[in-house]
Formats: sequence, C-alpha cells, structure tokens
Amino acid sequence: MDFVSPTHGRLTFERMFRQLVAYMQEQPAERYNLIIGTDSLLGDDTCFVTAIIIHRVGHGGRYFYHKFRNRKIESLRHRILFETSLSLETASLVSAQLVKNGYRELPVEIHLDVGDRGETKRIIREVVGMVQGSGFAAITKPDAYGASKVADRETGKLRVAERARGTGKGDSVGSKGAGRA
Repeated sequence: MDFVSPTHGRLTFERMFRQLVAYMQEQPAERYNLIIGTDSLLGDDTCFVTAIIIHRVGHGGRYFYHKFRNRKIESLRHRILFETSLSLETASLVSAQLVKNGYRELPVEIHLDVGDRGETKRIIREVVGMVQGSGFAAITKPDAYGASKVADRETGKLRVAERARGTGKGDSVGSKGAGRA
C-alpha cells in the first residue's frame, strides 16, 4: 500500500510510518492525535481516498493519503460502509505499528463522512458502532475533518482533473451535488 505526502511525495507504508514517527519526535513533549478518514468520488468507477493525519494538538500536523479505485458503487449507504471499512483497515495497520514502536497510548480517531443532517443521518449509528466496536474513537460531522476536509481535498483534486479531461462525472460524498452527505 503506497501513500502520498504533500511534503515527502510517494511513500511506501513503512516510509510513511517512519515520517509520521519522525514528525512526533521533532517535538516529543507535545500532544498528538492520529486521525484516519476516507472519502469517495463517484465517476465511471469509485475512487476512495484514505487520509492519515498526525495532528500536533494546537500546532497543525501532517497528512498522508492513499488512493484506491473500485467498481462503481452508486448506493450512498454502501459507499459509506466501504469508506468506514477502509478507514478501519488502515487504522488497524497503523495501530499495530504504533504498538510495536512504543506509541500504544497515542489516541487514534476515525473520522466518518456522516452527520445528523442529510442522507447519511440514516446510517450514522451503524458506522459509529462499527468503529467503536473495533476499539477506535468515532468522530462525525461537523468535527470529522479527516474525512470531510483532508480526504475530500484529495478527491476534489480528482474531480477537477476529471472535469479537465472532459469526463465531468465525479462527485464525492460530502461535496456539492448528488452525493451530498
């Protein structure tokens, strides 16, 4: 699984994790949160972007993202469930590495692209239950910036690129349009 960093470019999972740890080691006395969120873009297929954010509380952070293309998933419910599953899978991989490297106590949050308004309110309990049942903190809109801002930023770039190519079909969950959450 490869990741992209706006700071460091394309990275393997191992290199991404080393950069994440190096960022925390720059200022070890600070408090950190690890945030994972996924957003999707619906076009001819469905592109999922999972973001890993290391947040230095009160002082910004760094993020890394992974893009994954899948068959077209038109059902909003199924896309949100798939987004949640991708975030959980990523959180499990990162958490295992955190434990191996002495960061067992680092808080890990999964930011879900759902809220109590719009179409996603019908599945909010289901996906929050999935996340909490897996041992992670579940954060929803409007506080779920890992999914609704960071991952959405990268799906937004895909949307612009598709429009420039003339396909113009992309719409992400959480963006303006039919997929609005």
